[in-house]
Amino acid sequence: MMTPTPTPQPLLTAGSRVERKRPGSWRLCVPGGPAGVYRLAQLDDYPRLGRRAFRWRSPTRFRVRARVSAGDLPGTWGFGLWNDPFSTHLALEGAARRVPALPNAAWYFYASAPNYLALRDDHPAQGMLAATFAALPLPSSLMVLGLSVVPLLAWPPAARILRRAGRLVVREDATELDVDPTAWHDYGLVWQDQRVQFLIDGASCFVTSVSPQGPLGLVLWIDNQAMAFGPDGRLRFGTLPGPRACLELDELEVE
Repeated sequence: MMTPTPTPQPLLTAGSRVERKRPGSWRLCVPGGPAGVYRLAQLDDYPRLGRRAFRWRSPTRFRVRARVSAGDLPGTWGFGLWNDPFSTHLALEGAARRVPALPNAAWYFYASAPNYLALRDDHPAQGMLAATFAALPLPSSLMVLGLSVVPLLAWPPAARILRRAGRLVVREDATELDVDPTAWHDYGLVWQDQRVQFLIDGASCFVTSVSPQGPLGLVLWIDNQAMAFGPDGRLRFGTLPGPRACLELDELEVE
């Protein structure tokens, strides 16, 4: 039987709010505003932990009921399990220090245009997705060495080569979902060593053999992020203008 996860902790930028309605139920809201200011409302269970101490390993089951305030919100939102490869907490509040990592994730992920967060050209990179990333377990020393190639991302011909090379160390899989995100739906996933199954309202909607390496952390968020690394090799990132936006969550369970 599934049991509620320990209460996740909020991570907020100025003006954003997390309202707890009852145990396992929250409303995450970011204010409206122009581009140029990052707006984030997030819940997670790893703010002071190193990645090796993240809570969740396969097999793990995740479930939450959710809806958003509009179907075309600018930015990203979603929920599931990941390894926080870019150390969001460190960037915003100086929490646990972690070396950047390759992504491992199993989650429901919404991305508006111009976001394009896929290394493969034959996978969907925008819209409402069920998606996984599974990276090779490279040592931290190699990750630090890899930072030396970051300046090459500013030159599109080199960036295109690096993007293709990234497929050798990061496997990914995704499908676009035909679902109204403004209506309440029951979202679930079952993460196993060799398989991840996604379910909406109890029905299987996607099964993949691309299963992430653990341990992973729980994350639920909404923001106005814009980040794209598409087939043209141009790396773009920033923030998007938009209205006040909310993600409502209920009956969160992880085991």
